[in-house]
Amino acid sequence: MVWGCSSGAGKSLVTTAICRWAANQGLRVAPFKAQNMSNNARVVPGRDGAWGEIGSAQYFQALAARVGPTVDMNPVLLKPERDTGSQVIVQGRVDAELGRSGWRERSGRLAAAARASFDRLAAQHELLVIEGAGSPAEINLAAQDYVNLGVARWARERGDTQALLVSDIDRGGAFAHLYGTWQLLPEDLRPLLGGFLLNKFRGDAALLEPAPADLQRLTGVPVVGVLPMLRDHGLPEEDGLQQQPPQRAAARLRIAILAAPSISNLDEFQPLQQLEAVQLVWARDAQALAGADWIVLPGSKQVSGDLDWLRRRGIDAVLRQHVAAARPLLAICGGLQLIGQLLDDPDGVDGGASRGAQPGLGLLPLHTVYAAPKRVRPGRLRFAALHGCWQALSGLAFDGYEIRCGRSTTTLAPALRSDDGLAIGWQQGSVLGVYGHGLFESPAVMQALFGVASSDLDARLDALAAQFEAAMAPGWRRRLLGG
Repeated sequence: MVWGCSSGAGKSLVTTAICRWAANQGLRVAPFKAQNMSNNARVVPGRDGAWGEIGSAQYFQALAARVGPTVDMNPVLLKPERDTGSQVIVQGRVDAELGRSGWRERSGRLAAAARASFDRLAAQHELLVIEGAGSPAEINLAAQDYVNLGVARWARERGDTQALLVSDIDRGGAFAHLYGTWQLLPEDLRPLLGGFLLNKFRGDAALLEPAPADLQRLTGVPVVGVLPMLRDHGLPEEDGLQQQPPQRAAARLRIAILAAPSISNLDEFQPLQQLEAVQLVWARDAQALAGADWIVLPGSKQVSGDLDWLRRRGIDAVLRQHVAAARPLLAICGGLQLIGQLLDDPDGVDGGASRGAQPGLGLLPLHTVYAAPKRVRPGRLRFAALHGCWQALSGLAFDGYEIRCGRSTTTLAPALRSDDGLAIGWQQGSVLGVYGHGLFESPAVMQALFGVASSDLDARLDALAAQFEAAMAPGWRRRLLGG
């Protein structure tokens, strides 16, 4: 089990690395995270033969483990819609009733669903790599914490279980974080803690002494690894907006992605960060968007809220100026909806505080109506004949996915269709709006737009596993994995 001292400590990346390392040893391994809170989601097979959603981190962890991702790997997904509310997804499907319940009131039902998924996975695999959430030492939440403490007890019932506690040393205070977390763990779970891991380390490792030995003397738990800061691992970050992408001295193209409060599926833009010719910018204000060669409006978990947000900041004027100058604007899913003429939400499906219709930005002649059920499906998506700055995509097909509630109508000819024949994209001038996610994860699309195919995911996962193993102290395998 991979616990963290805090959110952003690196649990997801470490879990991914262990999954690939174990798969490379020939083990039947799978990831598990009882509950994730994220608007980054992927479409995977559900239990009833239909499609469902899980967090993107568990999707990539499954690929690292060389096993097909399923809804059991992340049975509870909370998708924040506002500061005090989230859409609740249980084993891949939206549960509106639980979404209306309080956190403490619904935790028992969520724990039961998570336990069923855990038991199924544990019966099918030799090794589970379990990712915690936040910190296991949140004592205000301990009574309902099935994600860290509950799962640890379930795992202990099934046999040999060890936990690894990860701390972000780049933030400072790592040893205090490790000791304090150990001190606040329930006494029955402290024996499960097999090692501490210092993550995101920069500098001379000799300067860590004598702290690791002192910490072991205080707790009985050794520091089993010091993982360096890995900036170019090429994998999506669970908390990808914590910092701006690296500066590219050779960049010829500046792409600004609007980072609105309810941004979703930001992980699909990771391939752009690997291009030396592209300077990627997460834009939170009008100034960051001004002068961009491209602007991308990504998905949104609450389109109406993001629309109000960007208008208050004058971003709508910048977008209109960008389009008037015939510069490329790509709008994906929720981004597509907010650039239409009208958004109608009669039943409050979008998650906003108010219902009814409101005008969009009017950059495409598009009317969107929100209604359940959510359309969740993967597919082979194909572009029609495009023109102007998007002509290079004409006729291309790519493997993508849809996660949305809105249905849009327009008089424009379709620019993109799903494999069931539905029109899911339209172009007008330099504006291209699509409902399909995964565009930049297609080697064919990357080659057409940038002349460079995206790097091989499997090779990146192997490199991550090798970096992880090199950072671990001798004997770590036996201590954490039983040999």
